[in-house]
Amino acid sequence: MVSLFSVVLTFIAIVLIPGLFISRRLSVPFSIRNILRFIKLAASQNDNDEERNEKRGTNTMGEKEKRGGLPKHVAIILDGNRRWAQKRGLGTSDGHKAGARRVIENAKDCFAMGINTVSLFAFSTENWARPEDEVNGLMSLFEENFRSEMPFFQRDKIKISVVRNRTKIPQSLLGLIRETEEATKSYEGKHLILAIDYSGRFDIMQACKSLAEKAKNGLIQVEDIDENVIDKELMTNCSEFPNPDLLIRTSGEQRISNFFLWQSAYTELYFPNVLWPDFGEAEYLEALTWYQQRQRRFGRRV
Repeated sequence: MVSLFSVVLTFIAIVLIPGLFISRRLSVPFSIRNILRFIKLAASQNDNDEERNEKRGTNTMGEKEKRGGLPKHVAIILDGNRRWAQKRGLGTSDGHKAGARRVIENAKDCFAMGINTVSLFAFSTENWARPEDEVNGLMSLFEENFRSEMPFFQRDKIKISVVRNRTKIPQSLLGLIRETEEATKSYEGKHLILAIDYSGRFDIMQACKSLAEKAKNGLIQVEDIDENVIDKELMTNCSEFPNPDLLIRTSGEQRISNFFLWQSAYTELYFPNVLWPDFGEAEYLEALTWYQQRQRRFGRRV
């Protein structure tokens, strides 16, 4: 009896209490799988801290260049809202609303874990070809969320940037975008980039046109154009870390479509088989663990 009692107490002390703490801390379901994810991420981060401490003071410039174990910039293609709704017998608009809620929850998770920049591919240029009522519903949803989430952006000091082609976006939404960008432009440390009516091809094209115009006007010499110069002409020049370290596309589709084509040349690509509205903190934690394992395996950045 005493032995059984000791086993129960040991289980409570070693597994149950820490497990409940982790579940509450990360707002994820209590399970052995989520506990193991947390342990792997924490152990990996601890190894990174030890490595940095060993090198501190001997390679100051190199230390500034190091990214550390976690990515500084995570980009996500939000795929699967419509399929999520269909699986539940719901309308398309319900799927988009669920996806919009996930955007804010995911942003909170990312910044809480120390990610500096989060880019979300919310509406591609190709999406204008969808049914008119769906497109109008999405534009209204964007406006609704810009209005309702402004207090959150300001309270948590999150800088908002929207990369877009301005030609088709409704003027009412453009006005809200400008207002939000202006109100948050001085914030540092947390940067949320939303791609609305964005195309990677258009981004590269507008950068080339800008450089051609500058060369025509004698503001730059053709021989001076290199990758760094092009980087500065892309829409992501609004970020301290313009090129994502990790790009996630939900739904299991294994392609980046027309998103950050130039910026993702050296990016780790992760394709979880989960629809966007279901991509919660546990799934994000798993993506970060995968990223760190990749860095260790191939000797990159960590």
